[in-house]
Amino acid sequence: MKPTVHDIAAQAGVSLATVDRVLNARPGVRAATRKKVEKAIAALGYVRDVSAANLAKGRVYRFVFLLPDNDNSFMRLLRAEVSEAAARAARERIQIECRTLPPFDAQALVAALTRLGAEKPDGVALVAVDDPCVGLAVAELAEAGIAVVTLVSDLPGSRRNHFAGIDNHAAGRTAASLLGRFLETGPGEIAIIAGSLLVRDHRERAEGFQAVMRADFPHLSLRPVLEGRDEPERVAALVTALLAERPALAGIYSLGAGNRGLLRALGSGVRPAIIVHELTPTSREALQAGLIDAVLNQDAGHEVRSAIRVLKALADGAAVVAGQERIRIEIFLKDNLP
Repeated sequence: MKPTVHDIAAQAGVSLATVDRVLNARPGVRAATRKKVEKAIAALGYVRDVSAANLAKGRVYRFVFLLPDNDNSFMRLLRAEVSEAAARAARERIQIECRTLPPFDAQALVAALTRLGAEKPDGVALVAVDDPCVGLAVAELAEAGIAVVTLVSDLPGSRRNHFAGIDNHAAGRTAASLLGRFLETGPGEIAIIAGSLLVRDHRERAEGFQAVMRADFPHLSLRPVLEGRDEPERVAALVTALLAERPALAGIYSLGAGNRGLLRALGSGVRPAIIVHELTPTSREALQAGLIDAVLNQDAGHEVRSAIRVLKALADGAAVVAGQERIRIEIFLKDNLP
């Protein structure tokens, strides 16, 4: 049988009220008595059921997600996953709110984080913009005791508590290894299309991709990174102009969103080898139709669930299970679509 608070009280020779004060870190207990209770807890191997304790106290957790409001399939999927998670979490006394912001806008993100500092939720999850001002705003939340998880795009070096996302350097390296193997014969040019290099996930993917291409596939040259801001119309215009200028382009690595625009810009003739990110209805259909060659995917639902689990653990003062929260890179070809 699991030890109970009654067992602790009996072992330490104190009242249940004293045990409760020690477990909840409340004042009114002498240092010697506190040590006696803590010794009994350790000896009995008592593990507190935080969920039951919070239920008894009527605690309600409040978490806020800050997500870009850009109209691309992956961000729409991410917002939908947050909405579904909010409906499920309500049964567990967790309130989840999703607020949308202009994409790649550091000032808007800082303003939202500052407002949350005054509102004092239990935790915040955000798609980070890599800007010093955002790091300072995250530090202010940490000072206020508010847990922070970055989602999809990280903010390392800041006081955020956890990152729920893939290893983006590894994703870029993987894309380069695939594309290089697709284009093993003959020289050629490769184009890289990002959303914005202001977000770390896009910058890290580009860096990983460029490093492997230069080291392992020197016969392929890299063009400067084009920034489509994850907007299909902008991406379509950039790719149309690129293909008009370089009709013999060998490959394209689209490391952000806006792939609807990329596909619209492709002509009916011979196309470049193409690798994109995120398995969305658009990329799935394009992969099945042979318009692109591979998709690197991250599980949006896993990332949202991971962020919520981590925020709850941090709010409870519990440990985060690193293995459970690891987000893996999935590689899909036409032959292994789920």
